Amino acid sequence: MEPSDETGIRIYTPSPQINRHSPSQPATPDGPKTLQKTLSKGVQKTLSKTSLLVNFLPTGTLLTFEMVLPSIYGTGRCSTVATLMIDLLLAICTFSCFFFHFTDSFHGPDGKIYYGFVTPSGLKVFKPTDTIEVPRDDRYRMGVTDFIHALMSSTVFSAIAFSDHRVTDCLVPGHAKEMDEVMQSFPLMVGIVCSGLFLMFPNTRYGIGCLSA
Repeated sequence: MEPSDETGIRIYTPSPQINRHSPSQPATPDGPKTLQKTLSKGVQKTLSKTSLLVNFLPTGTLLTFEMVLPSIYGTGRCSTVATLMIDLLLAICTFSCFFFHFTDSFHGPDGKIYYGFVTPSGLKVFKPTDTIEVPRDDRYRMGVTDFIHALMSSTVFSAIAFSDHRVTDCLVPGHAKEMDEVMQSFPLMVGIVCSGLFLMFPNTRYGIGCLSA
């Protein structure tokens, strides 16, 4: 602050501002924000991979199996008819897990979802129509990954089904103790192996029983 003269009028000159960012220390991006952004991307990627498990686990088939099995098992007497029906139920559910992994879907111009069966030549729609053009992308062609997913799904279902004492009592009578020891670790081993294979070969199908594309 400097007075110009003695007439009572004073002229003030602003003091020089201090530059907080010296030339030798340039401004750097905020570290915590960068770390938070990186972690958010990692979590989002992990959750997106985890959400695909819905397309892999045979939840619908397993639910149907657990609903029908009590009516077949009845009072716990494993007759010849009951054992035969349990075998038939296991075969149908296992085939269902295997078959549904070869189905896929797409959105038509009318907004509806169309399902079909993947083949080496492309997608074959269950209800073909002349007004809807079926996509001919490579993702709708049958590949080795489809067989891997189908086998993994069938294996997971079998491991869970045989961990039920009602199944082992009828199919493997007289070996309840041995089956209990095996089933204490077998489903866990199957889950670990199939989960690792699933992460290596992620599922991209949106077939019957899965989330729509």
